[in-house]
Amino acid sequence: MVRGWVTLGPRFLPFADVASAELPLSRLLRLSLFQVSVGMALVLMMGTLNRVMIVELGVAPSLVALMVSLPVLYAPFRALVGFRSDHHRAALGWRRVPFIWRGTMIQFGGLAIMPWALLVLSGGGNAQAWPNWMGPAAAAVAFLLVGIGLHTTQTAGLALATDLVPERDQPKMVGLMYVMLLAGSIVSAAVFGWMLTEYTPARLVQVIQASAVATLVLNGLSLWKQEGRDRTRGHRPAPDVGFLQALQHFVADAQARRRLWVIGLGTMAFTMQDVLLEPYGGAVLGMSVGQTTWLTATLAAGGLLGFTAASVVLARGADAMGMAVRGAWLGVPAFGAVILAAPADSVWLFTVGVFGIGAAGGLFSHGTLTSTMQHAPAEQTGLALGAWGAVQATAAGLAVALGALGRDAVSALAAHGLLGSSMTNPSIGYGFIYSAEALLLLATAALALGWKTQHAASRQP
Repeated sequence: MVRGWVTLGPRFLPFADVASAELPLSRLLRLSLFQVSVGMALVLMMGTLNRVMIVELGVAPSLVALMVSLPVLYAPFRALVGFRSDHHRAALGWRRVPFIWRGTMIQFGGLAIMPWALLVLSGGGNAQAWPNWMGPAAAAVAFLLVGIGLHTTQTAGLALATDLVPERDQPKMVGLMYVMLLAGSIVSAAVFGWMLTEYTPARLVQVIQASAVATLVLNGLSLWKQEGRDRTRGHRPAPDVGFLQALQHFVADAQARRRLWVIGLGTMAFTMQDVLLEPYGGAVLGMSVGQTTWLTATLAAGGLLGFTAASVVLARGADAMGMAVRGAWLGVPAFGAVILAAPADSVWLFTVGVFGIGAAGGLFSHGTLTSTMQHAPAEQTGLALGAWGAVQATAAGLAVALGALGRDAVSALAAHGLLGSSMTNPSIGYGFIYSAEALLLLATAALALGWKTQHAASRQP
């Protein structure tokens, strides 16, 4: 697979020009396989499983949203993971590899127990032999373990990626990793959709456990002979500055705080619909499991296009935060198309809107990521990446929970006729969330423009 990617050449692979004689493209793409496993886990939790749990297993959407958002509990610790991997002292001389492997094993454990936990949660199989609390508890543990594993693996993996290239090429390397995350999401969504075309509980178990094995294989290949061993590392003194001091210094800058607010608010705007995307297609537009799983691939394909377009424009010297603003503006009509798909009963319009959301999200993510890398303090690249990832993941988890809870609340009001006789359609709850996301995008664009103005003023003599 890596050789196939290499034959495409830097012309067709965004950020592939970061390769050099000392760091060939084949090694870079092999390293990026950990992003493929992360994308696979995200598609499984945010796309396939939330649809299956709500529609096929009959689990309440609010409970599903809480399960899917459980990984957010560990998201704030991404900054700590990045800081500790920067200063890790190991007898074998590694910094990043122990964290990547530890995250891999935790993610594998969560995926291994997840299918059985879901069956007990839904009342299938031998669920009657277990107490009522066992299903929710087991499912919560499974989702939390997967979240801890992927957050740890991704943070340490991105830090390792930046270690392997010169400082001037670090943003390109991170960009390449992000593109591979989207590519992994597309491939995984396509495979899951094909395997679950005819849904059965046994097939669900096979898909999830195959994902667990694939996680071990992909991450093992990714980290193989990537990080050099420095045996003196285990004897080095601890850093003079602790994590809290370093974090306080990082967020003390007003521009850094405003940039983190832009990242958080924009991420919430783009991800409140994640847990509702496939249920919307199934419950409102009558799409099958396979068809709705392809929606996740469509979303990821739009993100890949947006990220690629942003890379071309930013390589010519465009402003990174300005790119984030363009992404926010583009997302507004995309959400409008999704809202109009229900009254028009148009799967085609819905698909176009989903693709537009992905493209807008790609522009926004690229802009905020590049801006974070460009303004990272000296010797704190890992911490900056961790803070970016922590804010993004935390905002995404909160948005998923708020989106599902808001949908349930509005749908309940509509079902009881409290919103009027003309507002009883099942799509009302979904439309409310999509409208809220469009408004959040407008607020994000305004905040980002304020950051640009403040930054330009600070650079004037």
